[in-house]
Amino acid sequence: MITKYMTRVFVKFSPFGKEAKIARLIMASVPPKQRILGTKMVQELITDPTQDPIVKVTFKDKKEMECNLRETNFEELSNLFDIHSRKLKIVETIQNQ
Repeated sequence: MITKYMTRVFVKFSPFGKEAKIARLIMASVPPKQRILGTKMVQELITDPTQDPIVKVTFKDKKEMECNLRETNFEELSNLFDIHSRKLKIVETIQNQ
């Protein structure tokens, strides 16, 4: 997963639910160095089973993407975030020339 262009990652999940593995994989995908340099990680635990587990990512261009963790798997989320990250990479490459 391309995490270079993420500025904020918000993950809300139940630690005992099926979605906990996906939530932990997303959080582990952001390297520690990037967390120090500017990507803000926010975690919220769900105690009420009626709440939906979500992941919300904010990119450098202020675009926010939100997904329900019960409806997707890690590969789908990774691909979804990578599509936007690749667009930002192309824009960055064009601006640096």
